Amino acid sequence: MQQSNYSRNRFLLLSLVLFFVLHTSVTNAQTELAPWGNITGIRIDGQLMDFETSLRVVHSDWSAMRQTAKERQRPHYERHGASQVVTTVIDSFYFSEEVSDAGRGAATVKVKATAHRDEPASDVYISLSLPSSYYEKGTMLAGTDKAVSLGSVASLGVKPVRTIRFISARQQLQLDFPEATQLIFKTETRNNDSHLQVYIPVRNGGFAKDASAEKTFSIKISGPIDNSPVALEVNTSVEGRVFDGFGGNFRLQNPRTDPQVIDYSLANLRVAWSRIEMPWRFWQPQKEGKPIDSAKNGKLHPAVQHAMEMAQRLSKMNIPIILSAWSAPAWAVVGTPKFSPGPDGVWGNPLDTNSMNEIYQSIGDYVSYLKDQYSVEISLFSFNESDLGINIRQTGEEHAALIRGLGAYFVKRGLKTKMLLGDNSDATTYTFIDPALNDPSTHPFIGAVSFHSWRGWDTGTLQKWREAAEKLNLPLLVAEGSIDAQAWGYPAIFEEPTYALQEINLYTRLLAICQPLSILQWQLTADYSVLSGGGIFGNTKDSLHPTQRFWNLKQLSSTPKDLKSMKAGSDKATVTIAALGDKARNVYAIHLVNNGPSRKAVLKGLPTTLKSMRIFITDQKRSMKEAKAVPVVNGKASFILEGGTYTSLIAGGD
Repeated sequence: MQQSNYSRNRFLLLSLVLFFVLHTSVTNAQTELAPWGNITGIRIDGQLMDFETSLRVVHSDWSAMRQTAKERQRPHYERHGASQVVTTVIDSFYFSEEVSDAGRGAATVKVKATAHRDEPASDVYISLSLPSSYYEKGTMLAGTDKAVSLGSVASLGVKPVRTIRFISARQQLQLDFPEATQLIFKTETRNNDSHLQVYIPVRNGGFAKDASAEKTFSIKISGPIDNSPVALEVNTSVEGRVFDGFGGNFRLQNPRTDPQVIDYSLANLRVAWSRIEMPWRFWQPQKEGKPIDSAKNGKLHPAVQHAMEMAQRLSKMNIPIILSAWSAPAWAVVGTPKFSPGPDGVWGNPLDTNSMNEIYQSIGDYVSYLKDQYSVEISLFSFNESDLGINIRQTGEEHAALIRGLGAYFVKRGLKTKMLLGDNSDATTYTFIDPALNDPSTHPFIGAVSFHSWRGWDTGTLQKWREAAEKLNLPLLVAEGSIDAQAWGYPAIFEEPTYALQEINLYTRLLAICQPLSILQWQLTADYSVLSGGGIFGNTKDSLHPTQRFWNLKQLSSTPKDLKSMKAGSDKATVTIAALGDKARNVYAIHLVNNGPSRKAVLKGLPTTLKSMRIFITDQKRSMKEAKAVPVVNGKASFILEGGTYTSLIAGGD
């Protein structure tokens, strides 16, 4: 009996160890691989040891180069357990890249390149960029040679090696090859920063059509883990702009899978703002048409009917609505309507200035019909991303003229709808709003300022949007929130914890820097879905279920209503903080994203009237999990801020 129990216990112990190892390798992925194929670092104990690789096709005389980068190709991304796989194309080269976790701080990389036409003057490399902030004063050890300064490597050159190490005080990186490999070193400048670029050849000497080449190697990285405490501070004495709460887009595009996601989102999230589509080209296809009469005679296009029913549903929930038109009927624009860039790379069509009266009436009829027949009052109207032309294109001056003309027409029709200033494709195109911003005649018709968060995340750019809203004394709305406009093409990335953490980190920064009235997720439908399964993106094997991204949104949307922005700061670049509160109600919400390892956090500046705060944590394993309340003593709270988490501290509220 004793021997039997010993064997059984030993078996159970080994099983638990095996489960832990397998579970860790699958769910606690160390290597961060962008879906376009660039490794951006390896995490150790939650700390990102950052560097960057890319796939490059180089002309044999180095006169030209193409490389993998965000929005440069149309890649495909998948995860298989501890391995991530990217397939992509650069010109005629088809790439397959597999990156597998291989233990603590280690990864194995396998790249295959195939030429689909003769490429006699093209070489293929995997390029490794070493951050100058780490390696500026570093050294290199190649094989058994003496260590040399990295500053002289590019001019010295190195013989073929099987092992090479790059060494600095903050980071050590080692490459191991199964065979001796001739590396090429170059000093390159990017963003005004000079850094060492290591070229690992996949194949030199050109390719014949259908020829393939492969390269396999391993990366090992190490460095000190910064577990030092983070000092956080809030200033609750000054209240900024109001945050209504989190919102969402409800543009209907997937009739089979949209309804379940919409139902789940509206049932499980507090949605403070919404944005829907006006299918304008289906509302009034002909210039001489009378869309209201047609609708009343039972000839309402199904796309219009569904959009109006979506508006009605949101309105019944007392959720304010932004109405946006993505495209126009042919009669309302110059040229044949474009739904993708033309040969010149230009998107969209300008409005026909000879038809502005008819344009105003058509849009006014739509808004009026919604009000009269569906009891929906539209708060704000915009053309989606007209700075870029998705799919109506305007100049800043034309945008200002539209605000004046259509805004006045809404007033004339007795409609309360205001115009949205901007609704820009990105934060970077802020000069688009300047003509209207600087023209007082547009101001009576503007209800809010808006941009989309796909690009332009630096603090200076984001501050310009806050300043524009403050200049007009109007709210700021992030009408499309997320981080990668091409992610629909590689939807497996939506379930990666890296993506989830980057997205909620951006939202936390937007709260702190922009002080928006709302951030509206793109989308709370099956498009860019925060749910998985149920047929979304072809996943029929799993039932519908929330992802980590959904729980991030639920945690953010659980912020008590009508709190005001408050100044907050963190002394760690890897810890982002946003603070909201209401002094009169003694209600506060502190949102924290830790993109580093676990560490002690000390939060100062809280009101002395607070005695404790509830704490909620979302990460790869926890879904808005409430932990033990954090005591507050004399305005200070101390707690463990765990690595790779989105953490919220809430005091008061429902």
